[in-house]
Amino acid sequence: MTPQLPSAFTQRMQSLLQHDFEAFLDSYRGEAFHGLRVNTLKVALESFRQISPFPLDPIPWCPQGFRYPDGVRPGKHPYHACGLYYLQEPSAMSPAEALGAQPGERILDLCAAPGGKSTQLAAAMRGEGLLIANEIHPQRARILAENLERCAVRNAVVTNETPERLQVRFPQFFDRILVDAPCSGEGMFRKLPEAISDWSEEKVAECHRMQMDILDAAARMLKPGGTLVYSTCTFAPQENEQSIASFLARHPEFSLIALPHHECFAPGHPEWAEPSLADLQMTARLWPHKLEGEGHFLAKLKKDEQHAEELSKPKRKEKRNSKAMPVGKKEALAVWRSFADEMMPQAASQYSDESAFLLFGEQLSYSPAPELDWDGIKVLRAGLHLGTVKKNRLEPGHALALALSAEEVARLATYQADDPEIIRYLRGEALLREGPPGWTLVTVDGYSIGWGKQADGQLKNHYPKGLRWL
Repeated sequence: MTPQLPSAFTQRMQSLLQHDFEAFLDSYRGEAFHGLRVNTLKVALESFRQISPFPLDPIPWCPQGFRYPDGVRPGKHPYHACGLYYLQEPSAMSPAEALGAQPGERILDLCAAPGGKSTQLAAAMRGEGLLIANEIHPQRARILAENLERCAVRNAVVTNETPERLQVRFPQFFDRILVDAPCSGEGMFRKLPEAISDWSEEKVAECHRMQMDILDAAARMLKPGGTLVYSTCTFAPQENEQSIASFLARHPEFSLIALPHHECFAPGHPEWAEPSLADLQMTARLWPHKLEGEGHFLAKLKKDEQHAEELSKPKRKEKRNSKAMPVGKKEALAVWRSFADEMMPQAASQYSDESAFLLFGEQLSYSPAPELDWDGIKVLRAGLHLGTVKKNRLEPGHALALALSAEEVARLATYQADDPEIIRYLRGEALLREGPPGWTLVTVDGYSIGWGKQADGQLKNHYPKGLRWL
């Protein structure tokens, strides 16, 4: 069914596209395309292709991305709960791919919820370096944290801050920044018809102003020589070519660099901006009538290596010697070591930096950036959540379960994906099972999915209540 598009929108698109307009309009008569991206932090790409329970059609611009057919529900398969893949619209895989994240770098995903691009960046980083995933809206930030947890990301800090506050704390700090900017959502009209009722010409102008503020903050936080990718899911030139042209006018230290123009990507339109910059041809537009995906815009920029500002450095923690360690943290570390030595002896050595352990009340985490001072910043996830410290014991966290492999733990409860018992586990039920007592990692076809605790002929269920299948 063709959605009823706003007349002001169609008039503008007809004026811009001219002879391509009918093909563009015809794309709305088709169905939206569905995509998933294999999470290589949990499973090798070829391994997943061999075990995939549904047909996969490769997406040209993302090596880990695939389309799947209508009628398939990969979100209701145990592999999804294991974090083997992330459900993501095909065009939305292009910005993180364009950023070119590398292991060991400091990377910021400034407008990160719900987490598709953050998890994609984390996979490219292979657990090395620091990823800050920020979201200004609290509820969306919690969803972002849950998705990073499910995808076994160990080296991410989730913040719930404004770009303005972050720019004060992290001047010239990041190697790469992704700004998947809030926008009017025109590119999602086919996939999300409710976006149509939320659209207006006033919203386009409002989003442009917001994008300018976000880009200014990103410019301040990027290192000299660093890379910035800007993306939207709208067709409006004011939010795309014009936003980049306005940004470059204010920031001459930045220049556009070429994107990998896949044959289905169209170049940007310099004539749609004022001033009309020839380099805007190096941006990319993803049109729904030219590829199997929704509407997107991409721009990749580089900051001049010689451009260094006199800015205050990010706050760092004052160094303390081990004798000054708080008593509560000492006890928490002792409880952690006891658990790790017993349950995960093969992986315990990965958690050797005492300064990286953070204790918030009873919650123990392992930070990817222990040298940084997070005081005054709203942090929802301070790295990998290890568990809850109780008296003389640790209740291991769900994030830790998903981050561990079967080879790293002492006790396993193994099930196949088609075993009815695993559905019972995902519903929160205890499972009848014999085995050595204690915390046990539950796996599906060898991939971790959560914790159970073996006792008296049954596996007590510790799958989080908020994630359980109804």
